[in-house]
This record gives sequence, C-alpha cells and structure tokens, in this order.
Amino acid sequence: MPRRLEFRVEKWPISGAFAISRGAKTEAAVIVVEILDGPVTGRGECVPYARYGESLENVSWEIEKLAPAIAQGLDRAALQSAIGAGAARNAIDCALWDLEAKLTGTSVAKLAGIAVPSPVTTAYTLSLDTPEKMAASAKQCARPVLKLKLGADGDLERLAAIREAAPNAVLIADANEGWNAANLRANLEACTKANVVLVEQPLPANDDEALREIARTVPICADESFHDRTSFAGLDGKYDAVNIKLDKTGGLTEALLVANEAEARGLSIMIGCMVSTSLAMAPALLLASRAKFVDLDGPLLLSKDREHGLRYEGSTVSRPEPALWG
Repeated sequence: MPRRLEFRVEKWPISGAFAISRGAKTEAAVIVVEILDGPVTGRGECVPYARYGESLENVSWEIEKLAPAIAQGLDRAALQSAIGAGAARNAIDCALWDLEAKLTGTSVAKLAGIAVPSPVTTAYTLSLDTPEKMAASAKQCARPVLKLKLGADGDLERLAAIREAAPNAVLIADANEGWNAANLRANLEACTKANVVLVEQPLPANDDEALREIARTVPICADESFHDRTSFAGLDGKYDAVNIKLDKTGGLTEALLVANEAEARGLSIMIGCMVSTSLAMAPALLLASRAKFVDLDGPLLLSKDREHGLRYEGSTVSRPEPALWG
C-alpha cells in the first residue's frame, strides 16, 4: 500500500495576546501534516508566516502538491530539492523523520546521529506593551531568561523598567526589525546598560548595513535576515549569531546542516520557534544542546498545549514522549 499524505489546519488560542512590532494575534494557526504508512503515522507541524509571504492557503497548496510524490516514496533527501525552504517543507520533513523513527523502532536522535536531548532552560517571551505592563509581567512571571519584544517608541523606557523589575533575569531583546539606523546606537546603549545578552534582528532584513559600521556592544542575532544555508553569505560583518527556526530552514534536515555551518563560521546559535504547539517544538529541541540561546516557549504562550506535549517545569523543558513525536 503506498504512503498517504494528509494535513489539516488547527487553531490554538493564545493566552491573552501575542504582540510584536508588526502586530498582535490571539491564536496560533498551524498546519499538521500526517504521513501514513500502513498502520504507522508520522507527524509534523508548521506555522505559515505572513512576513515571509506565507499563508494557510498557499502553504496548504504546497503540501497538497507533494501528496503524489509522497505516495511514490519521496524521501527526506529528495524533499530538499522538491520544494523550497519554508513552512510546508518543515511539516513534511518532520513528519518523515517521525515516520522513520516509528517504522524502525528507534528515535529521531539516533537516526540523526545526535545525543538524546537533555533538559534545557528556555527563554520566556514578553509581548510588546507599555513599559509598565512589561515590567509587571517580568516581575510576575519570575522566569530566569526573558525575551523582550521591542521595536517601538519607548524601548529605552521598556528596557530600564524591565531590568528594574527583574534584576537577576537574563535578558534577550528582540526588535523584530523595528529599529532603524537613526535610533540603533541609543537602543544598543540602553541594551548594554540593562545587561542584555543578545539583540535579535534590530534592523529590517533589507536595510541592515548600519550593523557593519556600529560597535556591537551586545551580540547581534540574525532572525528575519537568516533562513537557511544560502543566507550565510549576507551575514558577514553584521551578525554574531543566527536564530535557527525550522519553519525558516524548511525542516530538521536543513536545520542540522545549518547548525554545522554556523559553528564552522564561529557564529553563536539560537534555536527559536513560532508560537505553536509541542509538536513543532519537539524537532527543534534536538538542536538545543548546540545552542547558546534556547527560545522554545511556544506552548507556554498558548491557553493549552496538545496531548503528550513537552514537559515544562517552570522554564525547564524536557524531551517529549514518543507518542508526541520522534
């Protein structure tokens, strides 16, 4: 019997709202891919991201287009050239990894030749809001690592207020392309003063040349400027780290290769995520041991996670049950 590809859209309510410099949302819209081989099913999850020209409709179309090839035995290696990097390939790639693990009775970690993931500490994201509200959230959540969504007027005040409210927390600042060459220096100085350990994507991806000219007193991480291995050439002299997200790399297969090249180039690694369920986090967790910064808090931002989700104890996240993935 040939393999069969099925997929569906799921919507998961966010606890409150999730706001960044480009807007806010109250639910996570994800696509779950299932590849069936007899009684065995492999699963993967992706998040179409409008910033990269993706929608539920066009990503669904890309997935559906590959159903005949899956039925004919398309494997992970062939998948990499059958479709470009992005959300659709991510869900299919992760489903194929999960399917192989289940068919062979082993783990994805073993198949990939990497260590079984140990528990790690994840950053916890504070949505963009007023300085007072973000400071109150920082104090209330009492997390050891906080990722601050910035990129709007008042960021200097936000940084100062949050640092005062959470004096011992490790802080990561994520501007989501919301700063510009005119305010870059002042914002970086405020980050230095607040002992921020990393600044993510301060400038727009297509207008980040100012990073070559300024003293980077805090390491700068490429997010929107970085997708897969083809992105490395544009980072030289501007970035000190890369944010690896499987929805950008197009799956775990490419993400593992990206991590190898980042390490060879002397770039620090952040392993990141979109707002999504534990099914999307589980493959990314395999890279966490290689990352200096871990940002896999997607399920913590939801009103509820899916069954058999990752185990979160405070900000410590542990590998999933096989019933979830891998």
